[in-house]
Amino acid sequence: MKKLLILLIAGFMTLGATAQFSKATLQATGLTCAMCSNAINKALEEVPFVASVRSDIKNSAFNIVFKENTPVSIDAIRKAVEDAGFSVGGLKVTGQFNHVAIGNDKHVEIGDAVFHFLDIKSNMLDGEQTLTVVDKNFVTAKQFKKISGATKMSCLQTGKAASCCVKEGVKEDARIYHVTI
Repeated sequence: MKKLLILLIAGFMTLGATAQFSKATLQATGLTCAMCSNAINKALEEVPFVASVRSDIKNSAFNIVFKENTPVSIDAIRKAVEDAGFSVGGLKVTGQFNHVAIGNDKHVEIGDAVFHFLDIKSNMLDGEQTLTVVDKNFVTAKQFKKISGATKMSCLQTGKAASCCVKEGVKEDARIYHVTI
């Protein structure tokens, strides 16, 4: 009976925890001119969940607004940039959070994706929050080397669930996004 009560309480707490990404800021690398920026802009506008893209040529950055109530794929954003012939040097995604519990090395399901939080203190995300994606191909090689040198987690190297993830109930080989705040 005690176990059932604990499961019910955990279930109700999970029902109240929600998040929806609304926008992102992408830093691109390899741009040399306005035509480069235009190529990335067009590629991002073709992504189905993207509502609009505004480029900041001076900073090689792109402000992306997502369609409401539409699932966001972080890998699709990266793929669009790479298909345009460039690389992602940084990606920050912003969303509205409602009672999402996070902690260092904790896995949190947001939408259809699993996020592995790194280098943070336990916290409850509420309201608008921005997550920085620190996976390989989402930061520069130098930044990734620094991040990966600080941990022994194999999932950071592969982007796939490893023993650290599976023990928290994540399916084996599931895509894991590593993020920090």
